[in-house]
Amino acid sequence: MRPDLPQDLRRFILTSIPSVPYLEAVLLLRAQPQRIWSAADAARRLYLPEQRASELLAELNSAGIAQAEPHGCRYAPGTEELAAILDQLAAHYAVDLVGVSDLIHSRVDKKAQQFADAFRIRKDS
Repeated sequence: MRPDLPQDLRRFILTSIPSVPYLEAVLLLRAQPQRIWSAADAARRLYLPEQRASELLAELNSAGIAQAEPHGCRYAPGTEELAAILDQLAAHYAVDLVGVSDLIHSRVDKKAQQFADAFRIRKDS
């Protein structure tokens, strides 16, 4: 049985977590908050091309989840509230990986469908 996803966490996932690789990058940095992660190191751990890992680290920096350092970045949530919701997300993901992943994918699938619908030829046009 899956644990219920709290509304605030659900809202955070839907508004702030664009993909599962993004979430995995958050969790990677969070697991070793003092470590400075280079794109190459993150790429190896996340099984991603180095360019994509570099983009993810930049996104985390822009979101206030990570802090840029001379040779990469490290976990450094900008507020206590952000740190708390990321802790909650990590705990929930650990017990309901599929549920959290499905929620992230539902958001991505919905956006893809909306984009596709924009190009659909309609009878009334």
